[in-house]
Amino acid sequence: MTLLQRFLAGALFGLACATPAMADDTQDLAKELTNPVADLISVPFQGNWNHGIGPDGGDQYYVNVQPVIPIKLNEDWNLISRTILPIISQSDVAGESGNQWGLGNTQQSLFFSPSKPNHGVVWGVGPIAYLNTASDPLLGPEKWGAGPTGVALWMGGPWTVGILANQIWSFAGDSKEPDINQAYFQPFIAYTTKNGVTFNLNSESTYYWDTGEWSVPFNAQVSKLVHFDKQPISLFVAARYWATTPEDVGPTGWGVRAGMTFLFPEKK
Repeated sequence: MTLLQRFLAGALFGLACATPAMADDTQDLAKELTNPVADLISVPFQGNWNHGIGPDGGDQYYVNVQPVIPIKLNEDWNLISRTILPIISQSDVAGESGNQWGLGNTQQSLFFSPSKPNHGVVWGVGPIAYLNTASDPLLGPEKWGAGPTGVALWMGGPWTVGILANQIWSFAGDSKEPDINQAYFQPFIAYTTKNGVTFNLNSESTYYWDTGEWSVPFNAQVSKLVHFDKQPISLFVAARYWATTPEDVGPTGWGVRAGMTFLFPEKK
């Protein structure tokens, strides 16, 4: 069993066995996690498995480490830092290419966002940087990129509905590799119950402008806010279906996601 498989199994076991959080603000805290630009420090560890990658149908396991750190600029504005650092283990993703393990490329987003919602509407805009941190060329293209990113959502009662998007263009890196020119769209809808269970449907779609192709996965996720001692943690598990991907690139079919998010709410 690989390290990532153990991580996924542990997350699933914790989701089934953890003691539910009893705090009065359980629903509010769980709902904050549905807001990508919430004024809340969180550190998700998101485990993923995908199959059918490349012409020989390779497998890929990876854990995204995704810290979210809000910075208070003044009474009216926050700066939200969102980082995605993948740790990857994969095999035969480019034909008979063997096994690779290590870091993928990092995405760093900054959102300037109003500190208070307006009639339940929350938004944020800013830059995104694509950083060449991959430890192997097969774990990420040797390119550096940047572009704009933004998010808009509405929060009403137990519901959250919104979309996060970005556009990345490469500007440096290995000239022998294709340039990056891609748009990312993540529409989402979430429902949070009073005891901290959240049901979330989303897509994490990418459009490749140079080839006119789409990569479109759909995710159905359930999460539960629990307390280990006094530490709030959200445990989650999801099923993924790849509706379309570029031919001979993949992934295809079904995938799995599971993990946990550590929350660090501001003490009142």
